[in-house]
Amino acid sequence: MIAMDVQTLFQPFSLKSLKLKNRIVMAPMTRSFSPNGIPTPDVAAYYGRRAGEVGLIVSEGTVIERPASSNDPDVPHFYGERALEGWRRVIDQVHAAGGAMAPQIWHMGVMRPHASGWKPPVPFEGPSGLVMPGERTGVEMSEADIAETVAAFGRAAGDAKRLGFDAVEIHGAHGYLIDQFLWAGLNKRSDGWGGATLPERSRFAVDVVKAVREAVGEDFVVILRLSQWKQQDFAVKLAKTPEDMEAWLTPLAEAGVDIFHCSQRRFWQPEFEGSDLNFAGWAKKLTGKATITVGSVGLSGEFIAAFQGESSHPSSLDELLRRFERGDFDLVAVGRAILSDPQWPTKIRENRSGQLRDFTREALATLS
Repeated sequence: MIAMDVQTLFQPFSLKSLKLKNRIVMAPMTRSFSPNGIPTPDVAAYYGRRAGEVGLIVSEGTVIERPASSNDPDVPHFYGERALEGWRRVIDQVHAAGGAMAPQIWHMGVMRPHASGWKPPVPFEGPSGLVMPGERTGVEMSEADIAETVAAFGRAAGDAKRLGFDAVEIHGAHGYLIDQFLWAGLNKRSDGWGGATLPERSRFAVDVVKAVREAVGEDFVVILRLSQWKQQDFAVKLAKTPEDMEAWLTPLAEAGVDIFHCSQRRFWQPEFEGSDLNFAGWAKKLTGKATITVGSVGLSGEFIAAFQGESSHPSSLDELLRRFERGDFDLVAVGRAILSDPQWPTKIRENRSGQLRDFTREALATLS
């Protein structure tokens, strides 16, 4: 089940001030164990248990300071004295265990109400108030709303550096706010924040990256997570050709992105016809920037199915290693396998395939 030569994943990685002991990234995974947005000591312990094994932890999505940035009262905040003190405990525990960590800063944008019935104090906000093409559950952001949101991303990034985090990741994927501006189906604006082309609709994302870069300085690594697919529609592709992708990613790279975190549901699927390169492979080829690949690494099933109760079993890393050794990407993000088993990287490194655990939905219910 484990490829024979896995040691390439355990080479160190260095970029600017970020120094990682190996190439394995703990992927961001929403856990909803932070009541009223405040990370608890249990959250700190959860990350601390994994810090000694992986090169980099990317936190669960943690929302910026906007009244409707979240649709879940138990998703952590990255603003406010109590929440930031909770994150200080997290990063201190991660560092004590020998790890490195980036918070993922996030605005959900226009959402449907949470299953619990909880709602934020004001309506959800987005480029055009749409959660799906033709389905309005929020309001269109004003120029002031946009400016204040860009500034809030910058403040969160500055707080991440001040608290001692090693990098910061901006969540620009999966149909959330930044991605809603990118997606023509949800961005119907006729002003300078909309447009017929993907580069035109990228203005908001570019401004967020610039604000984050200004807040953290040049030596602090900025990661941007992007996806073609959306939680609302798995079949959406923002960039239909390599030329589209280059026009999309180049301005983001120039604005200050150091690493593109390229989200796919299955990392082995090619992005465009005529090449077996995946999203991360194309992003690196087109921009020259470092990339992270992600999507069902080490498991037989993809993560959307996991939320519907489907279990996954350990699977071969041969294809991952083939692409990594070819130079397609620099880092590999692993989610559910590490959520189920904090020692997954060590078991991989030591070729202990018989000790790898299945992933089951029950793992989502605890902070083990």
